[in-house]
Amino acid sequence: MGGDEKQPATESSNTASKDVGDETSLTLVVQADGNDAIEAPIVTSYNVRIRPLLDTVDRLRNLNVMKEGIQLPTIVVVGDQSSGKSSVLESLAGISLPRGQGICTRVPLVMRLQRSLKPEPEIRLEFGDRVVPTAEEYVAEAIVAATDEIAGSGKGISDTPLTLHVKKAGVPDLTMIDLPGITRVPVHGQPENIYEQIAAMIMKYIKPHESIILNVLSATVDFSTCESIRMSRQVDQTGERTLAVVTKADKAPEGLLEKVTADDVNIGLGYVCVRNRIGEETYEEARKQEELLFRTHPLLSMIDDDIVGIPVLAQKLMQIQGVMIGRCLPDIVRKINEKMDNSILELGKMPKAMSSAGEAMVTFMGIIGYVKESLVKILIQGDFSEYPDDRNMHCTARMADMLDRFSVDIQAHYSENSTGTDFLMEEIEVLKECKSIGLPNFLPRSAFLAMLVKRIKGIQSRPVDFIRETWDYVEGILSSVISKHSDSFPQIQQSLRRAGRNLIIKMKELSVNHVIQMIETEKQTDYTCNPEYLSSWSKKIAHQQSFNSHVTSGHTTYKLDGFGTVNISHLRAHGDLLQQAFDLKMRITAYWTIVLLRIVDNVALHLRFSVINLVEKEMQKDIVAEMADGEILRMLEETPSVTSKREKLKSSIKLLKESKDAVAAIADQISGYEEY
Repeated sequence: MGGDEKQPATESSNTASKDVGDETSLTLVVQADGNDAIEAPIVTSYNVRIRPLLDTVDRLRNLNVMKEGIQLPTIVVVGDQSSGKSSVLESLAGISLPRGQGICTRVPLVMRLQRSLKPEPEIRLEFGDRVVPTAEEYVAEAIVAATDEIAGSGKGISDTPLTLHVKKAGVPDLTMIDLPGITRVPVHGQPENIYEQIAAMIMKYIKPHESIILNVLSATVDFSTCESIRMSRQVDQTGERTLAVVTKADKAPEGLLEKVTADDVNIGLGYVCVRNRIGEETYEEARKQEELLFRTHPLLSMIDDDIVGIPVLAQKLMQIQGVMIGRCLPDIVRKINEKMDNSILELGKMPKAMSSAGEAMVTFMGIIGYVKESLVKILIQGDFSEYPDDRNMHCTARMADMLDRFSVDIQAHYSENSTGTDFLMEEIEVLKECKSIGLPNFLPRSAFLAMLVKRIKGIQSRPVDFIRETWDYVEGILSSVISKHSDSFPQIQQSLRRAGRNLIIKMKELSVNHVIQMIETEKQTDYTCNPEYLSSWSKKIAHQQSFNSHVTSGHTTYKLDGFGTVNISHLRAHGDLLQQAFDLKMRITAYWTIVLLRIVDNVALHLRFSVINLVEKEMQKDIVAEMADGEILRMLEETPSVTSKREKLKSSIKLLKESKDAVAAIADQISGYEEY
């Protein structure tokens, strides 16, 4: 190494002395020459280990597992146009690829290389559902024809991949994806945004962390100006998954050693310098000339042996690929299992495709049963496990809140100081109008009822408004629960919700009528057995003598429990009715508290009874009666979206199961491969 002169290689120097590349060199050169297959033990061991891994990844790629969002370890070949990318791939595969001006690679070309001990190569192309066998001498023409079929006969590109299988003696076990060369200036026939299209395709393939980036650079250019370097650094800043191969070393040997040792562009996996085939050279002749060049050239011979030559590149790629596959496969297995489990679970949640009216009716009744079960939990039992984070669905708590607000509102609506009249004047006016021929100083019942009716009229709309508001809330809850349990049957969902809405309208009307009747009853009858009435009235009436004394003695105000300080100066002119008015005021005040509490209690009890009746009796009966037979039979007709989802899930499960089977055979061996 260094300045020592290297000896040219000959056919007899097959075991010649590259420290890293010997074994692969044997595989690439000796077998290609047609001699007996010579495989050093380390290569045999390595290929025995890497081949099952590579076959597994290729199997997963053929299954198109990547459409499930599972990335596969992939060597992605990128390079600027005319960087020598196709020549490198030709040297690795030992076959000729399309050549010409402009972009030759117009679709992602998946090159699957596999070593074979058979003398005759097996080559085929796969794209779409087609498999096209071809002979070695016609590979380039077959690729062009397939590319034209995929991307059109012009110069445009397509993201639809084309797979080239090469099973041949002397090739390394590799799978690579060759992408179009990067060009900034469109040529005649290419779209104006050709750069953007190619850049987007390249970024799609090199962005996943599972991708190994093989960056092909020409020795004739400044590496830092290469567009392929700029792109790879965007997704791999440390260069830990980027390997560079430097072509055309013979055309620009000056400074190449400094370029690959200084590494100003962060190539974490290192460089390999190569000389590609020139003119009519055979691949075997090209390898001999390459070895001769790097051994004898005054400048190139100074580059370390372990970073020069196609055989070294092949071995590095196999090693890197093996490590990456071994590292990624456990995670791939985990992702396959997770996605398959999720798809099976989701498919299980979908409704069974029905084929008869009987099945439709059973499923329909099942929906009603699930709706009822949910409503029992959230409207009656206070079990919110189905909706832990949706406070609006915590129905018993929300209805209790609504009842509390109603109670506060109805008691505050008619306070003793909200009438706007002077103290006791309302009672005095009522007594004047209710007087009759009879004993003096006797409190007429008609006056009490008149006061009671007036107060009830003032609040009678409140209970009705509350009951309507509450049933509106219950309607929203019922609609949400119906939607949840009929989500898989959109063809009948609207009919179910309509039936639920009609049921709520009926229940609301019954409740409103009940509350109105209850209010009317309060107007007609003044009665209570609540001892709190007499107790409250007795405490209040005990102030009567003191109150009368303050009025007659000329006081202007009086502090009365429950009423605060009241103005009494105006009452001296009504002394004849003062005692009756005070008594009437105290009676109606004591009784009114009981009336309000009774209204709130009755409304609450009725509402609770009605909700239970709705859930346990009326709902199933009314909704089933409301739904026409034709609407239920529509359940047999799946919507296109449901059918599409079902088929997509089935396809996904099938693909993932096949993928799982593909990796199962080597799952136990995966951990042992990473050391390679």
